[in-house]
Amino acid sequence: MTASGLTRSLRIPHATALVVGTIVGASIFVQASEVTEHVPQIWAVLLVWIVSGVLTLFGALACAELASAFPRTGGVYVFLKETYAPVAGFLWGWAMFWTMHSGIIAVMAMVFARYTAVFVPLGERGLRVTAVLIIVAISTINYRGVRFGSRLQTTFTAGKLLAVAAIVVLGFALGSRLPAHFQYGAEEGAIVTAHNFLLAVIAGLFAFGGWHVVTYTAEETVQPERTIPIALLAGILIVTASYVALNAVYFYILPLDRVIKSTRVAADAATAVIGPGGAGAIAGLVMFSVFGAMTGSMLAAPRVYFAMARDGLLSKWIAEVHPVFRTPHRAIVLQAIWASVLVFSGTYRQLFTRVIFTEWIFFAMMAAGIFILRRRPSYRPAYRVWGYPWVPALFTVASLTIVVNRLISEPLDSAAGLALVAVGAPVYYLWGARPARAESAPARA
Repeated sequence: MTASGLTRSLRIPHATALVVGTIVGASIFVQASEVTEHVPQIWAVLLVWIVSGVLTLFGALACAELASAFPRTGGVYVFLKETYAPVAGFLWGWAMFWTMHSGIIAVMAMVFARYTAVFVPLGERGLRVTAVLIIVAISTINYRGVRFGSRLQTTFTAGKLLAVAAIVVLGFALGSRLPAHFQYGAEEGAIVTAHNFLLAVIAGLFAFGGWHVVTYTAEETVQPERTIPIALLAGILIVTASYVALNAVYFYILPLDRVIKSTRVAADAATAVIGPGGAGAIAGLVMFSVFGAMTGSMLAAPRVYFAMARDGLLSKWIAEVHPVFRTPHRAIVLQAIWASVLVFSGTYRQLFTRVIFTEWIFFAMMAAGIFILRRRPSYRPAYRVWGYPWVPALFTVASLTIVVNRLISEPLDSAAGLALVAVGAPVYYLWGARPARAESAPARA
């Protein structure tokens, strides 16, 4: 047990499963069109997924160095707080709770509910009730202990990877009976420009979202300075290989122009090789995958709010550890309540899509922070990022490119998203500035 009252039980398999399981949700099974429509050439699509995976790996390696230097609960919150100032970490946690992370939980819960409706008829109210019930169920699992939650996450991740392997193997085996493969259809001869390739990479990077959440559970991880870097490296490589393999089998079975138009590409591919029953099987897989992704996301995020409360940036009431289950139970409950409110309010998607790009501002700050920290004599990470200074620099540039592209393409929504995050600054100075400064002073001495 750590000094904070949390219990160390996450080992390399559990941490790796948290990385993979949180990243791989529904999008790769239902929507491959966003990348494909930007670069309508099969080789270019596969290259985009590889480049996106490599850039994500660069970010993960930077994150791994910081995690080895600051192996404390809170992850990105801790890195920003220690590198810049408590207000930087506070704004990350503020955006996470009110919009960014709670919004994606609500989105995933609604995706789960909509695929449940494939098997059980549900009206609009039934969809929302189902979404809230899945939020409550996963919160209850995580409330009762990180060990059980992480083992469930590992089980679901293993199931997802087996399902991916089955899709790839059966796709190429059964798809061999089709008359043609890797067809272009109406997209024959389409040109791939550098600008469109960049837009496709940006879309691909969003599909790798959630890779950093393993750092939130550092104080519940065995030897976090070693376990977290290994989990990040292994997890990103597994996800990248899975994405490339799945897209390859989609193109093997379906014409490229059909992939561009499809909103449920895995189901369309399954239907093409095994008939109408394939769509139902994929619907079940999507539900299974979303449940696993939600388990990882909902396990990790409350640790950030717990860490903020422990540092005096939120009410100390939130920092209490359950006397039996040794979990940040109040943070878990608050997350479940707010995500459920977002589900019933119907505002989750608007909030999430406006704010999600802002996390890349924080990612850029996180990676750039390595250059600042390495000038401090007291900075002694157990792991140093491979390829320094190029690896953190390239990830910083990639993160800022996403931000600039969003600001140019959707200025009004981007301004609204930035405003939602910026509202946290006056809250910080009214609520948490004094205790945060007092507690952070010894850490900087």
